[in-house]
Amino acid sequence: MLASTNKNKRRMIFVFVMVCLLCTGLAFRVGWIQVVASEKYAKLAIEQQTRDVPIPAKRGAILDRNGKELAISAVTHSIWVRPSLIKGSDSSKADENINNAVKTLSGILEMDEEEVRSVVTQNKLLVKLAKYVDKDKTDKIREANISGIEIAEDVKRYYPMGAFASHLLGSVTDDNRGLAGIELKYNNYLSGLPGRWIKSADLTGNSLTYGVEKYYKAENGLNVVLTIDEVIQHIVEKAIETVQANTEADMVECLVMDPKTGDVLALAATPEYDPNDPRVPLDSEKAKYVESLPDDKKIDYWNSMWRNPLISDVYEPGSTFKLLTTAMALEEGVTSLADKFVCTGYYDVAGTILKCWRYYNPHGEETLTQAVGNSCNPVFIQLAQRLGMDKYFEYLDLFGITERTGIDYPGEGYAILQKKETAGPVGLATMSYGQGIAVTPIQLITAISSLGNEGKLMQPRLVKELTDNDGNVIEKYDTKVVRQVISKQTAEEMCLIMEAVVDEGGSKNAQVSGYRIGGKTGTANKAKNGGYSEQTCSSFVGMAPMDDPKITVLVVVDNPKFTKFGSTTAAPGGKIILEETLRYLNIKPTYTQEELDKMQEQLISLPDFTGKTYSEVKSKYGNLGVSLIASPSPKDGADFTIVDQYPKAGENVAKGSGVYLYHD
Repeated sequence: MLASTNKNKRRMIFVFVMVCLLCTGLAFRVGWIQVVASEKYAKLAIEQQTRDVPIPAKRGAILDRNGKELAISAVTHSIWVRPSLIKGSDSSKADENINNAVKTLSGILEMDEEEVRSVVTQNKLLVKLAKYVDKDKTDKIREANISGIEIAEDVKRYYPMGAFASHLLGSVTDDNRGLAGIELKYNNYLSGLPGRWIKSADLTGNSLTYGVEKYYKAENGLNVVLTIDEVIQHIVEKAIETVQANTEADMVECLVMDPKTGDVLALAATPEYDPNDPRVPLDSEKAKYVESLPDDKKIDYWNSMWRNPLISDVYEPGSTFKLLTTAMALEEGVTSLADKFVCTGYYDVAGTILKCWRYYNPHGEETLTQAVGNSCNPVFIQLAQRLGMDKYFEYLDLFGITERTGIDYPGEGYAILQKKETAGPVGLATMSYGQGIAVTPIQLITAISSLGNEGKLMQPRLVKELTDNDGNVIEKYDTKVVRQVISKQTAEEMCLIMEAVVDEGGSKNAQVSGYRIGGKTGTANKAKNGGYSEQTCSSFVGMAPMDDPKITVLVVVDNPKFTKFGSTTAAPGGKIILEETLRYLNIKPTYTQEELDKMQEQLISLPDFTGKTYSEVKSKYGNLGVSLIASPSPKDGADFTIVDQYPKAGENVAKGSGVYLYHD
């Protein structure tokens, strides 16, 4: 009995000692956690309880000069995953929970199951599963009630007119950063500042009663207001598509500028691309070709597709450059409107025979104005020789040919010039008629626009101002006079010469009834391997109305097929743009009686299309003799109700004119 009692006593002592040891160990452990490792466990608790939800800033819109939206940001959603919550607290059911989540999410989001699994099993606190998810899909995900899934509001860039003005607008990356064009140049203003929503929550995502919650509101980006006019841009894009179809050229480019301000009113080039999907060419065959390329070659192709040739690339301007040579000579007094020349079909320059394009049928005696209209190379060689090398290069500098224009666009190129020290007499001679020199289109139109602005060279611009969400102007960009290049008198004389070239010279295809049009065509063989190829670059530069110029137009046709002269390739496109733009700007025509009689046979009085559907108008007025243009182009050929038209109802327009039908 005593032995049994002692045995029980020892057991009790052993249990007591063990309990004491466990309590002591527990006390030490609690102390270690509370004191020594407190920072570590506090951090783990915060990470487990804290929900840090990003709030994207709304990217600012890009608007035309009249407030028409060309690029906007549409609200969408992103799906975020907390992998630890997907697995759940019961480790035995972790695989089952993951499989269920993967199957549900892949079905709703239309994603590959393995792709979803690779995301939800990552060893991270929070990871993005999908972005740009529409409301229907997010509603289904909410209904599925999957633990560990968070839905955040997101913003997607959207270009409502598709490929419209793509070379100007550019595009953005998947995370809404500027990739090219205006989107890249003004990215810091457009992007805004993202916000965050930081809150304390339990394992199910519900907010803790005594938790900390902070909301940092996103600051939306500023809107960029362009100098571009959406209507003129439409006119230009339609015209260059016509030129492209008629000439089968590799590329057709066009700039329209206000010579008094330097504002670029339109900028376009073919082929375009859709900035909503900037890595896929619009041509299906080219899209297949790009898809077959290795990654490094794809990048090269994309960059060439996004590149803006009107600002970044150079070409030999040919005879359009003769306008600048003429202006230099008039300003320096080495020639005059009454000056007489004799063309023999060629000119000997330091032993090198430089031919006129009418080598076998020389122009003979001609005035300066006639020489410009005849595009007679020997006359411009003589003008350059009278000026001399130093003075000629001085004027190249004054006209802005030796430097960038400073236009607010990324990647502006430099002209390619011969060095003054090594050009020699032949180099000077060829430059005088636009060969042996390469300029960017923006340089040429800026320089020639000074002739219609009393000799003042303007800095070209694409952006007028920055505004906030309420339309308040945050920053305004004023027009800038770079310098006075030539006198007002010389500029007026040049306007008379340009008008004569269209009325009587080689640019007659640019004539527009009722308007005083000035201009000059050009044709130059393209440089290749240190020489010249059979391919040409044909162009036309025009201005109107010549008594008070409001627009300058430059059309460049790269490697046209069939006919290669600027007068037959570029000038007809220039005429379309000049005619429709002048009408849009409400510049009233003044007709001669002969023009009135001729036009009366071709005029059509426009009916009122507003309130009717597009399909109804096409069916009823398809044979009216005008081109009906939907603006913007409807998606998938969907029908729409017309809310406005241009020109307005009751106006008389020529057969073949374009009529723009607008809808919401």
